[in-house]
Amino acid sequence: DVPGSMYYTLLTQGKIEDPYAADNEYKTRDLCWKGCEYSRDFTVSQEALDSDFVRLVFHGIDTLAELYLNGKKLGRVDNMFRKWEFDIKKLLKPGINSLKLVFEPLMETLKKLEEKKPVWGVPSTTPGYQHVRKAHYMMGWDWGPQLPDYGIWKDCELIWGNIARLDCVEIRQKHKNGRVEVLVQPHILTERALPLTVEVTLLDPDGKTLAGQKEFVLSEEEEAAIIEIENPRLWWPNGFGSQPLYTVKTVLKAGGEVLDNDEKRIGLREMTVCTSVDKYGREFCYQVNGVRIFAMGADYIPEDNLLPRLSRERTEALIRDCAEAHFNSLRVWGGGFYPNDWFYDLCDEYGILVWQDFMFACAVYDLTDDFEQNITQEIIDNLKRIRHHACLGLLCGNNEMEQAMVEFDTPAFKMNKNEKFLADYLRLYERIIPELCKQYAPDIFYWPASPSSGGGMDYPNDPTRGDVHYWEVWHGGKPFEEYRKYFFRFCSEFGFESFPSMKTIRSFAAEEDLNPFSYIMESHQKCVGGNKKILNYLADYYLYPKDFEKLIYTSQMLQADAIRYGVEHWRRFRGRCMGAIYWQVNDCWPVASWVSRDYFGRWKALHYFAKRFFAPVLLSAHGEEYSVVLNISNETMDTFKGKLVCKVMDARLNAVFETEKAVSVSPLSSLDAETLDLLPYLKGFERERLLTYTLLSEDGKEIASEALLFVQPKHFKFADPDIKVEIKQDSEGFILRLEPKAYAKGVQIDFEGFDARLSDNFFELSSKKAVRVLELTGIDNPTVEDLKNNLKITSVFDIDK
Repeated sequence: DVPGSMYYTLLTQGKIEDPYAADNEYKTRDLCWKGCEYSRDFTVSQEALDSDFVRLVFHGIDTLAELYLNGKKLGRVDNMFRKWEFDIKKLLKPGINSLKLVFEPLMETLKKLEEKKPVWGVPSTTPGYQHVRKAHYMMGWDWGPQLPDYGIWKDCELIWGNIARLDCVEIRQKHKNGRVEVLVQPHILTERALPLTVEVTLLDPDGKTLAGQKEFVLSEEEEAAIIEIENPRLWWPNGFGSQPLYTVKTVLKAGGEVLDNDEKRIGLREMTVCTSVDKYGREFCYQVNGVRIFAMGADYIPEDNLLPRLSRERTEALIRDCAEAHFNSLRVWGGGFYPNDWFYDLCDEYGILVWQDFMFACAVYDLTDDFEQNITQEIIDNLKRIRHHACLGLLCGNNEMEQAMVEFDTPAFKMNKNEKFLADYLRLYERIIPELCKQYAPDIFYWPASPSSGGGMDYPNDPTRGDVHYWEVWHGGKPFEEYRKYFFRFCSEFGFESFPSMKTIRSFAAEEDLNPFSYIMESHQKCVGGNKKILNYLADYYLYPKDFEKLIYTSQMLQADAIRYGVEHWRRFRGRCMGAIYWQVNDCWPVASWVSRDYFGRWKALHYFAKRFFAPVLLSAHGEEYSVVLNISNETMDTFKGKLVCKVMDARLNAVFETEKAVSVSPLSSLDAETLDLLPYLKGFERERLLTYTLLSEDGKEIASEALLFVQPKHFKFADPDIKVEIKQDSEGFILRLEPKAYAKGVQIDFEGFDARLSDNFFELSSKKAVRVLELTGIDNPTVEDLKNNLKITSVFDIDK
């Protein structure tokens, strides 16, 4: 199949076992010590044979292969990220033509390249991965398997025609005085000096043709169509407005005959990243249509190691889940690949700003002439492909290499830390790539690295400038509270691991493997000592779980607590900090990792927490000892007005203190709305009393409701919540109504045998609450009785029960 791959073909034909199950990864990996061949016969029409040009186009070949047509060598390919075109007119013949791709044995090639010239890379990966332009994660990472598959991973096609064709269509826009000028620049490939006509049509978001359709004859110099739009409908990130998309159609003609055409969707918006000097240093934030946006979201990696499994439908489920959790941003990490077109289309549609790394991550690259030429074309191909998208907010040179050049001091890294590689770094990320961006995507902000303070190897992880990667919580073993010591301008990586759900674990582990330190569980934990770190942190915050299933639940609560600490803190300092992008949103296989949404799309506790801590209006608590400050962060363009209700309660929900207050919070701001001195109500009762705080809108609708314990959960005196659950069905589906007899923390709703996506989950429960079932999978025609009979309720009270 095309798109396809070696592993995928062998798997679907029953030649290998599931590489994600048990420890099959290792024997599957070793198949890449062998090469493979793709071949097929095809016929072409007489029309194609008689045309001016015939091109064989591969939109993605992974990665090292030689191509042959009718026994003649077409060439060699060596870059997974490029589009490869071959002029085959002279090699074609009437009747049957034979095409063959011969893939090199990848592991053997990497071994030889690394022996010839060893360069630094991530220790947990296949050595030599940085020598080839192939997605690094496929050779292993601290969350991914070593499955360096190969094959034809994107579509291929035969194209033919006469006179000319469109190479690409460049679209730019200029905003002024409430109007937008859309400039459409076609770039033509032709070998004949004939008059060519270009027709450009602009359709509004409703599909209606706008006045101002342009048609012009191309002269020797390429011309552009300029269409002016009055009363433009602007595109906004998720949470700030709608995402109307206009359509630009370009048709190339000669003498009235259509030669080629192109169609693109665009969003009308002004986009940049502000780096102005302010009292805290230098800000770093997205600015869209003049509005400074607090970036909320996560880092995105490829969605699978077997690339033929990718689809628009699968990616849409992910992007939808991000938008539902109030994401407005994703960062495409530089160790994967440039996503498929549908990824950017979906981010356009759902209002997700995209931080796009170029594909360089955690490695030293030997910048030879051949390498430079190869990556230059790679960057041109991808900029031409994605630059028109409304969602594209930032282009970034690499992941963590500037930081490595400055900070890394290991013996392995010192091997390459010399003048040659330092000069290569500066040339690649601060000259070659930015110059290409200026030429091919001049309207998109370029940033040299992540993290970076702006380049030049000037303190790249500076908390007062640029973006930061912060890993002292997790890798450094620091407590969650450590986040509150830092006021980063933009945190583009921070994270905490957990296990996936039991249903996901059972996809790769047998019953005898259900122990965090079993061989199979450790094979599905790629961060060195990761399971041990989870247990170490658990000891600080929660009681030791009774069994493996409770351990899974507790690990997810730990993860969600950790990331909430950071996000809430940085949102309270909106203006000083303008971005919280956690590592990471998705997995490429079933594994213990940092994600909030696992390989099968199941929401962990963190994703439900994100839906709350990324909400447009956030209520959060901070302070010291018994002095509690309640903060309201308003990430909307309207003033928020409502009522704040606070109660000190005992574990059985008896109130000993209650207060309420009218509140008003300006747009795009954060306000400490209330300070409470709770010493009289808590002294001596810290282990059995809690504070609940609820924010209501002007019309009485609940915006947020949370609870604060004054000791770690392991020391709180929980009472049995004995939660009563009523399930009903209405015209919109199923709704669960829960009523506790005592306070319950981290209430998880789950069902045996099938999955549910809910309006809320892993929540605090101190009063009656209704939860709607948004989606059920794994069950046909469910009934109320099905839900009742399979319902499982877990809370922190149950951890050791």
